[in-house]
Amino acid sequence: MTPEEPIVELTDDELAELALAADPSAPLPADAVAYDPNADGLPALMPEWYMGRVTAVHASRWRRPVILAVVVAFLMIDAAGLCGTYGIISWA
Repeated sequence: MTPEEPIVELTDDELAELALAADPSAPLPADAVAYDPNADGLPALMPEWYMGRVTAVHASRWRRPVILAVVVAFLMIDAAGLCGTYGIISWA
């Protein structure tokens, strides 16, 4: 929105009508701007350190099996009646 454009207040019903009429598979225009609810300078509802913005994370293929192996190991330790809470496996 440029400074020359007037600010238009929309009701919830009008926003719902626009959302339902929109084509979800339509391509984005080249000049599309990402929505930032904090662009107006007002404080956010939740601080950035508590709940950051959503980002795409590319994890390498070895992480999932390693994490799964650690979880399975702890479950097997617990199932055997042992305790591995502090890193030393002992009887529970």
